[in-house]
Amino acid sequence: SFAAEPWPTWTWRLRDGHRVEQELFVTHGAPVAALRWRMVGKPAPLRLAIRPFLSGRDSHSTHNENPAFRFAADETDGRTTWRPYEGVPPVTAIANGRYTAEPVWYRGFLYTEERARGLDAVEDLGAPGVFRWELGDGDAILVLGVADEMPMERDARKLFARLRRSERARRGRIPTRLERSGDTYLVGRGAGKTIVAGYPWFTDWGRDTFISIRGLCLATERLDDARSILLGWAELVSEGMLPNRFVDQGDAPEYNTVDASLWYVVAVHEYLAALEARGVKAPAHELRELRAAVLAILAGHMRGTRYRIRASDDGLLAAGEPGVQLTWMDAKVGDWVVTPRIGKPVEIQALWLNALRAAERFTDEYRGVLERGTQSFLDRFWNASGGYLYDVIDADHVLGRDDASLRPNQILAVGGLPFSLLDGARARQVVDVVERTLLTPLGLRTLAPGSDGYRPVYEGDMVARDGAYHQGTVWPWLLGPFVEAWVRVRGDTDEVRREARRRFFQPLLRHLDQAGIGHVSEIADAEPPHAPRGCPFQAWSVAEAIRMDRVVLAVPETSGRLGHVVGAAG
Repeated sequence: SFAAEPWPTWTWRLRDGHRVEQELFVTHGAPVAALRWRMVGKPAPLRLAIRPFLSGRDSHSTHNENPAFRFAADETDGRTTWRPYEGVPPVTAIANGRYTAEPVWYRGFLYTEERARGLDAVEDLGAPGVFRWELGDGDAILVLGVADEMPMERDARKLFARLRRSERARRGRIPTRLERSGDTYLVGRGAGKTIVAGYPWFTDWGRDTFISIRGLCLATERLDDARSILLGWAELVSEGMLPNRFVDQGDAPEYNTVDASLWYVVAVHEYLAALEARGVKAPAHELRELRAAVLAILAGHMRGTRYRIRASDDGLLAAGEPGVQLTWMDAKVGDWVVTPRIGKPVEIQALWLNALRAAERFTDEYRGVLERGTQSFLDRFWNASGGYLYDVIDADHVLGRDDASLRPNQILAVGGLPFSLLDGARARQVVDVVERTLLTPLGLRTLAPGSDGYRPVYEGDMVARDGAYHQGTVWPWLLGPFVEAWVRVRGDTDEVRREARRRFFQPLLRHLDQAGIGHVSEIADAEPPHAPRGCPFQAWSVAEAIRMDRVVLAVPETSGRLGHVVGAAG
């Protein structure tokens, strides 16, 4: 059997009827994993042998047999430490079993998911030795971690008991399964905090961080974490832009997104609104830092910055040049940008106008731009023949060239941001057409079925998958903006919220046991059965689910369980 809560636990029934239980958890804030095996029921003279496998690689590589690998272990003070390669952090084990050096290569591990993606799929791992226990004499304990960050205790049983007690108490303070999952994306960067975009292969990305912070931090009232993240990123504004990711092991920021900076302004606005809802004021020096970052972003966009990102005379924001993918639809294969969206994309205008309005707490300098941009949006984006919003206007920077692709980006003009750009009949039409053509139980399709380039399944090698990434593939994070829009156009009453919870949120919860256990996947196939794909543990997918639960769909009978509602505006 297997149980996921409070952490992964397996139970095996042996042929003679005896049962052995294994539990595994990773401690909070440190690269340390703790394992325990124990007899369940009547003790028996069972022997347990555990052989660790080691590599020395990152999440994007595979490891092959080579003569440089060092099997030798340093056994001192009750610790076993391996240093397989220079420049790779050594691994230390603390165990209450007996370690014996038995160096051997295990060759040919086949990773079927990598094979399906057309990636290098075969790996060799070094196995330096074996730990052995007599289970009938008591529990078997093995604690593994990066050597420099391992606890100082020598007694494996006492160490495991302390770590287990601490971790159980910490997880017990987080009220729901979904929020416990969300907690895993909040990690340290330097002296502050950041958000990992997804496991196992993403790091922290600007766009993902500022979308996710609203669910992971603001909706859950982790305002200290939100403050640390926002202040940390405030230092990285360059020419009005924030980076989307870091290269060279996190040292060099890469500025290649039009929306990350705008999402940052929205996140600052909602963070300050959350403080005000608590009756708390941000310290003056922190408010100055946030204000400076917000105004630097807007000033940079007004005067123009990288990749032809610039406010136009009509008050809207133009962006893009050939060969660069700037919006969240950012798939690129070699020189092929799958969805270039050069011009004035619809969700970028929603973010831009929200950012201008949010900045009014700091300055009224941009009020005229906001008014012109809002009117231009209403005049230019409505596709009367389709009854929805154009995805891009002035495409390729050609005035009047409009892209009528039916995509989900338009939903951000109605829901998902503090201030709606549409109301009345047009807002309802947008929600209705998105529900009718793009909605699935796991989120919104990125392109309407039947459209040119529509891809019903995300599969094949990386070229095929990137070609499908935003050409129909479902994205669960978009369910949050859609549900908020659906609720808004129906009056945002308690009864409407209850109905939305039943229709949209409850089906999503069933996904928590389908792929990344307890989490929400990055993407899913466009057509039934909507197989989950991509990264199985995705921050903004989980974050938007939490925001739905805690903010968008909160009603009086759930507010006591879920806590204070924050961040709602407009």
